[in-house]
Amino acid sequence: MKGLSQLFAESGLAHLGWQNLVMFGVGGLLIFLAVRKRFEPLLLVPIGFGAILANLPNGLLSASHAFAGGERGLLQLVYDTGIRTEFLPPVIFLGVGALTDFRPLLGRPVTFLLGAAAQLGVFVAALGAATLFGFTAKEAACVGIIGGADGPTSIFLASKMAPALLGAVAVAAYSYMSLVPILLPPAMRLLTTKAERAIDMPQAKPVSRTAVIVFPVLVAVLTALVVPGCAPLMGFLMFGNLLRESGVTERLSQTAQGALINIVTMFLGLVVGATMEGRAFLTGQTIAILALGAVAFTFSAAGGVLFAKLLNLFLPAGRRINPCIGAAGVSAVPMAARVVQDFVSRETAGRVNPLMAAMGPNVAGVLGTAVAAGVFIALLG
Repeated sequence: MKGLSQLFAESGLAHLGWQNLVMFGVGGLLIFLAVRKRFEPLLLVPIGFGAILANLPNGLLSASHAFAGGERGLLQLVYDTGIRTEFLPPVIFLGVGALTDFRPLLGRPVTFLLGAAAQLGVFVAALGAATLFGFTAKEAACVGIIGGADGPTSIFLASKMAPALLGAVAVAAYSYMSLVPILLPPAMRLLTTKAERAIDMPQAKPVSRTAVIVFPVLVAVLTALVVPGCAPLMGFLMFGNLLRESGVTERLSQTAQGALINIVTMFLGLVVGATMEGRAFLTGQTIAILALGAVAFTFSAAGGVLFAKLLNLFLPAGRRINPCIGAAGVSAVPMAARVVQDFVSRETAGRVNPLMAAMGPNVAGVLGTAVAAGVFIALLG
């Protein structure tokens, strides 16, 4: 009996608290949304399972702190090696770059501006987090970046400036990315008229092979010189895109957009989930982050749409922009562009199909969010 009693006392069952049980539910909910609703399954399944592992008492699988005697658990080692060193998020960007076609953006350079305007929510939410909710400047920046709807950038910035908020920021970022089909249509319907939704944009001008090869090199150099803080993300993103467009590195490109990004995504999600230990995650701050994330996302979508309407005041009738494509600047590639396409096509009975036009601000949003993160790093250190 004494042996059984000692075994129970040292088991996880003896140390289960209400926070652990709640986090089991949170992890299960994320897995449910991924499997049943198809909400960002490649990230929410690892994050959800990581959250469950982190809340197993005595399992040594949390990635939020060292254990008794300074012992570091398995996922803590991965966190220290892959996230604290800022290694895994840029590698994700390498794969994203290999998957991204910038021709729609280069064919319509004006959509660069829409991607920039769609970062409005990032700064609105950051300001609100600092002034209304009492977050420090660095924490507020990490909350604001959720508005870019770019998970790797959110993880990169949070791990650098507010590691304690990493789990909540990552969950909010990927949750709102998965809710793009629900959140974007009301914003487009509210901010545009039927006539504006029916604007059929002309075919984009063709883009030369030279342009698509020079573009990643030029962007990597210029952005790193102007905003050095975004160099890790932008450099890897553009390197991945160069592998894709050079035409002579097919094996490297296929590896970057296939096996490499899949492996890194798996570990990144699992480790982010492992930071969600109940005692640290179940706080008022987490609720505030989720609420501010919704504000950030909404203002970002609105910023892109409203800036497109502003540009139309200065463009001739034949070159006006369908304002709905501005909503695609929230960066969730390519989901946001597809949502814009579906919405406009339904609203115009299939007469207008702006998918390729929407891809311009969509990929510009990826660049804009990385630059916004670099600006925060430069201003706040």
